[in-house]
Amino acid sequence: MSTTRQDVSTRVTQRIISDLEQGVRPWLKPWRADHARITRPLRHNGTPYRGVNVVLLRGEAMEKGFTGNIWMTFK
Repeated sequence: MSTTRQDVSTRVTQRIISDLEQGVRPWLKPWRADHARITRPLRHNGTPYRGVNVVLLRGEAMEKGFTGNIWMTFK
């Protein structure tokens, strides 16, 4: 149980540190929200992800240039 949590925590921490080293301030919104509706990443069935999964999936999407917000997992 704690091994998985440490791995996720370490991964999130490393992502934030990496962004900071590249000059990205992750606490600032990088978009204009005048007409945009920002939603959480969604599972294939439309259920929104919660918690740290939102941070991880948004980070992956930004890193890889993904524009969609629907995700699927191996399981």
